[in-house]
Amino acid sequence: MKLINRVIIMLSILIVACNGDHATISVNTPTIQCGMCQKTIEVGLKKIAGINSSTVDLATKKTKVIYDSEKTDIKSIEKAISDLGYQANEQLADLASYELLPACCKIGGMDHK
Repeated sequence: MKLINRVIIMLSILIVACNGDHATISVNTPTIQCGMCQKTIEVGLKKIAGINSSTVDLATKKTKVIYDSEKTDIKSIEKAISDLGYQANEQLADLASYELLPACCKIGGMDHK
């Protein structure tokens, strides 16, 4: 009986510990240009504590982010995208990061051949 109680307690703790407050947002990322932009944002956001996943849609220029609202927030996500060199909602791209982007990722970069 003691073993069953221990197992129940351990499972309860595990369930509570894994039950973060998850939220989903859509971030307007109007300056993305190509698949490299998509990869840069998705890989960059994986490094941010509290972000579970992100998906960049090139057609709509929106980034869907699923995150733990106890560990991060919308402003931090926008800042992280800005730090990668892209505009996020009203948060403008960090200029130094933008300058380091490949030519294809800069505004109008896909128009040059």
